[in-house]
Amino acid sequence: MNAYEVNFDGLVGPTHNYGGLSYGNVASQSNSQATSNPKEAALQGLGKMKALMEMGFKQGVFAPQERQDVAALRSLGFSGTDAEVIAKAAKEAMPLLAACSSASSMWTANSCTVSPSADTADGRVHFTAANLNCKFHRSIEHPTTSRVLGAMFANDKFFAHHAALPAVGQFGDEGAANHTRFCNGYGQAGVEFFVFGRSAFDARYPSPQRYPARQTLEASQAIARLHGLGAEGVVYAQQNPAVIDQGVFHNDVISVGNGEVLFYHEDAFLETDKVLAELDGKLGKRGGRFQAVRVPRSAVSVEDAVRSYLFNSQLLSRADGSMLLIVPEECRANANVWSYLNELTSAQGPIREVKVFDLKQSMQNGGGPACLRLRVALKEHELAAVNQGVMMTPELHATLTAWVEKHYRDRLSESDLADPQLLSECRTALDELTQILKLGAVYPFQLN
Repeated sequence: MNAYEVNFDGLVGPTHNYGGLSYGNVASQSNSQATSNPKEAALQGLGKMKALMEMGFKQGVFAPQERQDVAALRSLGFSGTDAEVIAKAAKEAMPLLAACSSASSMWTANSCTVSPSADTADGRVHFTAANLNCKFHRSIEHPTTSRVLGAMFANDKFFAHHAALPAVGQFGDEGAANHTRFCNGYGQAGVEFFVFGRSAFDARYPSPQRYPARQTLEASQAIARLHGLGAEGVVYAQQNPAVIDQGVFHNDVISVGNGEVLFYHEDAFLETDKVLAELDGKLGKRGGRFQAVRVPRSAVSVEDAVRSYLFNSQLLSRADGSMLLIVPEECRANANVWSYLNELTSAQGPIREVKVFDLKQSMQNGGGPACLRLRVALKEHELAAVNQGVMMTPELHATLTAWVEKHYRDRLSESDLADPQLLSECRTALDELTQILKLGAVYPFQLN
């Protein structure tokens, strides 16, 4: 039976702006208050989706959230009509309005954690929406995320959905940005690799000192239990606290894996040799041959990795067994990173080709190619059961491009968030989008 890794890319929302809301994310903070271009951001993302589709990869679309989130503002004490709520928040608490206007759901790598049917006890694909409780602007995403996932993967014969973990620090969960799966084939049993930044209950584990560790060991363990994963198919590893303090806010900023290959910076993990040995041993028992591609700090510093988002790249399997690395333009602009990539692809290792994409709008907000996509391994019959309205085709790309051109602004600053017309524009656009993607009613304004 054929099986595929399908990339579902987040469609950048109409309120894409540079709020600088993500403490610990260097790019997000350094571009705070700059003027954004939501139209360009969405079109750049659609361009990447189209290019991967044309290369023969299975590609889907993940819808953005309703923003501004008026319900969240109401829960914080602002009252009146929707326009009055926005006006009061702009006058009294602009940081809250900015948080409730964030288009951060574009980072679908944080939307949830996915375990394929080959790994789970009940033979279904399991999804757990991430609580993202480390940051307020992201903690309000998971109810809509769950509804969108439910509309995309609706057949309960093949798909199982779990609510977000308790929204407390002990179970901080940032989704697939801290989760990788290794396998010999996408339809075969694999090894799920959970990377955490700290333990909430065990003081033996160190923690970063400058920036918060967003993923806890306890959250990763809870997801493994919910998904029915056996111990023989799970490996836990702690992220190096020192790299978190250098701006590596998620594991996908310092490593990326696919198939049998882990592409990682030598400073990514604690007890690296032990982690690699466990991955090698467990994948070997499942018919795989683990390959670790280590990037030495002498070639690429952690600072270079953070600035270029070298590891926040997509590692994709070609039909001939070689791998392709999708990187942002910032990698080519960094002399150390580009020199390393040229050496890597000429070394006859598993990674043979690099393709560069211009994703400047998303990069400036703190996320690259890997942040924009959720990976879901699906067998052929499971792929057929997915809502086909979200699967990328040339026709859908043309429709979504026209939709963006029609509804999105080409300039957005913080002061524009106070414009009540922005909410109306967003709702009009999203109402049309749910019809294009055949999602049904998933947004609060449609449900209420």
